[in-house]
Amino acid sequence: MLTVRDLPTPEVLRRFAQRYPDADISGVSTFLTLLRTATELSQMLDAFLARHGLLQGRWWVLILLFREETLESSPSVLADKAGVTRATMTGLLDGLERDGLVQRVYDAADRRRITIRLLPAGQAVLDAVMPDYYRRVRTLMTGLNEDERVLLKSMLGTLRGAADAFA
Repeated sequence: MLTVRDLPTPEVLRRFAQRYPDADISGVSTFLTLLRTATELSQMLDAFLARHGLLQGRWWVLILLFREETLESSPSVLADKAGVTRATMTGLLDGLERDGLVQRVYDAADRRRITIRLLPAGQAVLDAVMPDYYRRVRTLMTGLNEDERVLLKSMLGTLRGAADAFA
């Protein structure tokens, strides 16, 4: 993924706005800063998880299974909750199963129906990663007080609600 590290100055944005009158300089600057920050945070999370032998997709699947009271879910539900295609989920599950972190459980009456179960080894991976993850998130978020956190979540929700502008 390309990350633009050199964000445009207000002067550069003004030049763009002269050529492209629909440009909202403040909006573009804010959007690019948000995009850059989100990309950098995602890259840092990737690097953190890699030190634990994980990729983000696999980590999320383990978390989604742990969130279930039974520690089980169907591949299609996992795909929907993770926001990936079923084919992508199949690949993630293949790797997790190969590593002994999850198990496919086939329905005795209909072998086409599959449930994915979090295994103790998968739980152990989460147990190793999550305390460090939560410490790092706490450190990241210490610069924002509770009111600022609520405001940030609200503002991000507003943006998410308008994200279909790129659809």
